[in-house]
Amino acid sequence: MKSDIIKILKSWKERNSRFNSTESLIDWIAQMNKETDVQIQRIDFTKANDWYFNEENGYIENHGNRFFSVRGIKYYEDGKLIQEQPIICQPEIGYLGIICKEFDGVMHFLMQAKVEPGNVNCVQISPTIQATKSNFEQAHGGRVPYYFSYFKNAQKYEIIFDQIQSEQGMRFYRKRNRNIMIRVDEEIEVLPAFRWMTLGQIKELMKLDNLVNMDTRTVLSCIPFSTYSFSAEEKEEIKNYIEDKALFASMFSANIQDGLDQVFNYQNDIKMFRNISSKLSRLDSLETWTVNKDGVFCEKEANFDVGYYDIAISGREVKNWKQPLVCAKGMGTFGMMLCHHDGMLKFLVAVRAEIGAFDKVEIGPSVFLEPVSNAEPDFVERLFEEKMQKKEGILKDSIFSEEGGRFYHEQNRNVIMMGDYIEPEKLPRGYFWLSFSSLNSLIQINNCLNIQLRNLLSIIDVG
Repeated sequence: MKSDIIKILKSWKERNSRFNSTESLIDWIAQMNKETDVQIQRIDFTKANDWYFNEENGYIENHGNRFFSVRGIKYYEDGKLIQEQPIICQPEIGYLGIICKEFDGVMHFLMQAKVEPGNVNCVQISPTIQATKSNFEQAHGGRVPYYFSYFKNAQKYEIIFDQIQSEQGMRFYRKRNRNIMIRVDEEIEVLPAFRWMTLGQIKELMKLDNLVNMDTRTVLSCIPFSTYSFSAEEKEEIKNYIEDKALFASMFSANIQDGLDQVFNYQNDIKMFRNISSKLSRLDSLETWTVNKDGVFCEKEANFDVGYYDIAISGREVKNWKQPLVCAKGMGTFGMMLCHHDGMLKFLVAVRAEIGAFDKVEIGPSVFLEPVSNAEPDFVERLFEEKMQKKEGILKDSIFSEEGGRFYHEQNRNVIMMGDYIEPEKLPRGYFWLSFSSLNSLIQINNCLNIQLRNLLSIIDVG
């Protein structure tokens, strides 16, 4: 298994492969966009066929009670209502999976060019499989997703990792997906919408806005780089693949446990002593939201509304359907602040509560700014904004789409920024400096790091 991780690290360094150049992959996606016909139109609920507002329970749901529903949710602290909004309820766990295979000593990943109805640019680089339980159980009447049998029978192959991870807690209620990567040695038919890529090529494609989708990013973040004990000889080989020596130290020389006692103590105090809770409710019980034939709308400025859409996409399992989508009203910013400390790269993270979180709180990035917020910025957020305005220390600044299957045109700015080390006692409560190895170990625990932090970790590069 360790040898697979070393081969993946080698793949991270490789910006071309025996199959495709990075430029040809970009051309391939551009051509797929030209050839894929996508028609999406907002409609009123009287034309939404199987979807309707259930007057009895106050939810937007499917007549067959399948797929998902849109409900109200109210968030309380010490019995006081703090927040209310619509939220997507989809209790089933889906697959987000990537097949990898070694060619000429380099690990390659079988990636898919996939269209989602809410994607801002239609076709994006997706995992080998991206399927809800409804998809692979054929609840919609379509075909079984390609390559599904490999993941259904994953025990036959080398499992690189298999984790159940959370989705966006501000949009989903306790939603989780199974993030899995398997190594296959047998011959695999590569279908027209799929290509083999190195990890380095995927990292290059991440430099382009809205090209690598959210599901790919979360799966790649789960690769257990730092959870194995490598020999001195193995570490010398790994050094050949990682130009950034501070990152290497953060991945392979740091003590994984450093700082975790403080993080867990803070998290567990919140879970144990803070009286916070979320309660599902009728949509029409939300005081500041209105339900009508066009969807669900906030009477105040909000980050999203909910609408009904008529969707037609060529090449999908089902070519035409109707469904609700959460429609973004602006662009948020998720930021990760880094520093050099003790000869290694450290990452500033924050424990954050989210209205739909599976277990009240998760560890998130340094900065989590939705388009609309009434909260006063804290010290870290002010520092981040100052550095952004000065364009100081910015290492990565990309726009990425969120879940295109449930959100319409939701994209957020993802920023990685280098700064100075700040003594822990000078940070606001809930902020912590951790090494890459500590974060990488936490990803191996279900529902510990939120999806925004995992996405930011996925775009870290070797140099």
